[in-house]
Amino acid sequence: MTPKPIIAPSILSADFAALGAACSDTIHHGADWLHIDIMDGHFVPNITFGAPVVTKIRPHVERPKAANGRGTFDCHMMIAEPKKWVKEFQKAGCDLYCFHYEAAIASTAAENPADHSDAKTSPTALIKYIHQQGMQAGIAIKPDTPVDVLWDILANQNKDESPDMVLVMTVHPGFGGQKFMASELPKVKAVRERYPDLNIEVDGGLGPSTIDQAADAGANVIVAGSAVFGANDPADVIAQLRATVEKRRDSGHL
Repeated sequence: MTPKPIIAPSILSADFAALGAACSDTIHHGADWLHIDIMDGHFVPNITFGAPVVTKIRPHVERPKAANGRGTFDCHMMIAEPKKWVKEFQKAGCDLYCFHYEAAIASTAAENPADHSDAKTSPTALIKYIHQQGMQAGIAIKPDTPVDVLWDILANQNKDESPDMVLVMTVHPGFGGQKFMASELPKVKAVRERYPDLNIEVDGGLGPSTIDQAADAGANVIVAGSAVFGANDPADVIAQLRATVEKRRDSGHL
């Protein structure tokens, strides 16, 4: 059977003045994971927050007892040098470190923020490094990136170098509240057809009006920001998202 539905509200849409409470409340409302958007102003033209903020909110949400469990901190690393920050986010409480393919093929092998290196990293090397630090590894692609870049990475028979999740962006990364891009769903469908047991995440413009399309394509990890945090009843929205994905799963559509 395909992976279970996982609802991962993006805290980029939460109340930053009461972020710890917002995180705790969202889990109590039925969320599985929290999606934490890390932006550095280089890979994307926006800046959000870094490891110190993750450290502060971690005590507000109980750590997952198993991989993919409730309370997972799904850190979406929209940063130019993803390998440099792996250790810092592991220490901060990250459970799943999801880097961008586009950054991994253009960044260095430096392992600390202050380090410099002429050596380059690669997606598979970075996945292995993330696993070595005790975290799960995800790999994300932007709308302009073809899904074909993932096939060799996903076909790797070395489990240490194979991602635990693929994230297909359904908006251009960098800002919340953008319109959902249905044009990216064929990528989700292509990955699901080849890898029925893989967690496939979609991020951008997801809510009750677009979840049907994402679920039909095969996504099981749903990131929703304003649709959850801007709702009068966040628990109801989370339940709607989950029910839609679960319905596809039970019917064998996923």
